[in-house]
Amino acid sequence: MNRPLNLGLIALAGLTFACGGGETTTETVAEVVTEAAPKEMTLEEKYQNDPVYIKGLEKLKASDCTSCHMVERKIVGPSYAEVAAKYESTEENVAMLAAKVIAGGVGVWGEVPMPPHAGLSEEDAKDMIRYVLLLKK
Repeated sequence: MNRPLNLGLIALAGLTFACGGGETTTETVAEVVTEAAPKEMTLEEKYQNDPVYIKGLEKLKASDCTSCHMVERKIVGPSYAEVAAKYESTEENVAMLAAKVIAGGVGVWGEVPMPPHAGLSEEDAKDMIRYVLLLKK
């Protein structure tokens, strides 16, 4: 006699369990948002196959530039990111900045002079400047 009632209770319990009625979770909204947010790429990841980035970085690492400049932090001279923010990546700016690197100078970024790099070829200086101008945020 109670068979239909028992079957009904079993069906109701099964439906409740299948819909998550018996589940508990400790996941918070912040965890869900964090997991869904895309990971910010590093410059290396972003430009790992870009020949301008690769060539320029290689030449900068072989130079003395890193003793006064860093990518995102000012040391003696401006950071590469500051230079990239100030100048658009045009061939005119690349040529002008390459000439400044070779000749040296003072006044644009303060009173500390940048020594000349007379031994640097114009093409190498341009490759380095093209790399720096990629670092615009």
